[in-house]
Amino acid sequence: MRIRRKTLLVLDILFIFISFAGANLLKFGVNDFQRVFSFAEAEIWVLLLIHISFFIIFDLYNRIWQNAGFIDYFYVVVAFVIASFVSLIYAVLSRNINYTTLVIFELLLFLMVLGARFYFRIENRLKTGRGFTRTQDKKRVLIIGAGEAASLVVKEIERRPDLNMEVLGLVDDDPEKIGSQIRGYYVMGTRDDMSKLVVSRGIDEVIFAIPSISASEKREIINKVAGLKVNIKTVPGVYEMVEQGLDMNSIRDVEISDLLGRTEVQMNSKEIAHYINNKTILVTGGGGSIGSELCRQIAAFNPRKLVILDIYENNAYDIQIELSNRFRNLSLDVIIASVRDEERINYIFEEIKPDIVFHAAAHKHVPLMERSPEEAIKNNVFGTLNVGRASIKNNVEKFILISTDKAVNPTNVMGASKRMCEMIIQILDKESETDFVAVRFGNVLGSNGSVIPLFKKQIQSGGPVTVTHKDITRYFMTIPEAVSLVLQAGYYADGGEIFVLDMGEPVRIYELAENLIRLSGFEPNVDMKIEVTGLRPGEKLFEELLMDEEGMKETPNHLIKIGKPIELDETEFSEQLTKLNAIAHEKNINFLELKRAIAEIVPTYKFHK
Repeated sequence: MRIRRKTLLVLDILFIFISFAGANLLKFGVNDFQRVFSFAEAEIWVLLLIHISFFIIFDLYNRIWQNAGFIDYFYVVVAFVIASFVSLIYAVLSRNINYTTLVIFELLLFLMVLGARFYFRIENRLKTGRGFTRTQDKKRVLIIGAGEAASLVVKEIERRPDLNMEVLGLVDDDPEKIGSQIRGYYVMGTRDDMSKLVVSRGIDEVIFAIPSISASEKREIINKVAGLKVNIKTVPGVYEMVEQGLDMNSIRDVEISDLLGRTEVQMNSKEIAHYINNKTILVTGGGGSIGSELCRQIAAFNPRKLVILDIYENNAYDIQIELSNRFRNLSLDVIIASVRDEERINYIFEEIKPDIVFHAAAHKHVPLMERSPEEAIKNNVFGTLNVGRASIKNNVEKFILISTDKAVNPTNVMGASKRMCEMIIQILDKESETDFVAVRFGNVLGSNGSVIPLFKKQIQSGGPVTVTHKDITRYFMTIPEAVSLVLQAGYYADGGEIFVLDMGEPVRIYELAENLIRLSGFEPNVDMKIEVTGLRPGEKLFEELLMDEEGMKETPNHLIKIGKPIELDETEFSEQLTKLNAIAHEKNINFLELKRAIAEIVPTYKFHK
């Protein structure tokens, strides 16, 4: 690249001497040889210094002239206009340069400098066989990265004419790669040049072709092209590429999960297979966001039988069809039932005799449960009690409760109900041979009712995007990540533990909204407004994963910790549950009385009267 820059610089210097000689030739004629080639005069060196200085200032030696666009030639014109003006001032002050000679000099030099740069573009187009005008039906693509992955992306685009994609060039942060080629396409600059290139080249799509790129780097790049209405795609991660290779089907849209900067989840497949393989597995709430992903991952470990239990038939049917198509040899059963129905649950357990139970059935929408708190108690608390007792009666080996960070110091009924579920499984664990454990984690991206699908719908409808508070934060994890760690925690289950998943750093919801808007090709609060609506009933500014009383114990997986169980008075707890159940089933429920009864069981529960 340095050779190319030096070559162009040498050419420009040569053009300056030729232009100066040509101007003198036209002015004085061939007979005045000494005047024509008077290169020893001071004025030629001053003109050289002026023009080369402005060529450098306007970056005429760092541009990729093989793929030059309007903006690049515009800078040539600007550089010449300013250099000519400064040269004129010098001519006026020094009186050493004839004005006619200066005008001829500038015209000749402009034609040669511009012509040389245009020659590079013509040569490149002839060599690569690409035309000079935009192919109307093709998407123009800019690739980020100039390594092996970028080469594979270019190769795939060339191999697949049906994609209607045209590579315009690449960018890379290594300055030494600028001007180099990958399969005939030039590295046109660094990420700092992206916005300029997107505009000047009419880019339609940007593809991240750096498998190891960090989330913070992706955020930085997305911010650079924010509001420019381009699609942003990415290649898979390093491990995915090693296992599956790379083709255009694996190149996907950049998702918000790519920007969270989480540590990659690693699980021990042998350990999970050890307790899943050839076992009958029951997943309650198996049609929901977490439950359905549990079913997908469990199916891959060859259970003897997988039983999906859900009250909502549509979701249950969808996952049934999906699993039946993906796992032809899977023994699968789908049961429509409510965990509230104790008699029905007992019958189902007696019939299927599950070895392992994953209890994911729950009401989880905080504002809705604030409006109907008795339903959270009936479904979450006593539904868990029904499934737990049935597990004991039928000698279930392991019972894994899906819990939430909202159970810690809860400010809403949903969170308090899940804390009671944790307390129930710790009591039940003492009463039986079944290993009862809970796995506690924060929000999962894309789950039913979560903030990401809501933001996407709001963006699709033109906004505004609503955030309850500018400083509100939440822990986030993808659904597959969370479920992988739940399965891993199940292997560690010895009874009574509350496993806490490492959720990384909390994320500001407002920043999440900004990034999602940018991913959609808009500029936050310019193209798409973000509206702060105020905290909803029962909503906290931030969530915690541990209560003050709980310690933290390590497991072999650094992303899974164990909270120390809190001692409970079993007799008092049983009496409190009986009282709570009676209040929840009253015809005319006194919500304040119900919340006070909850607070007696969960002292850390704080509510507004």
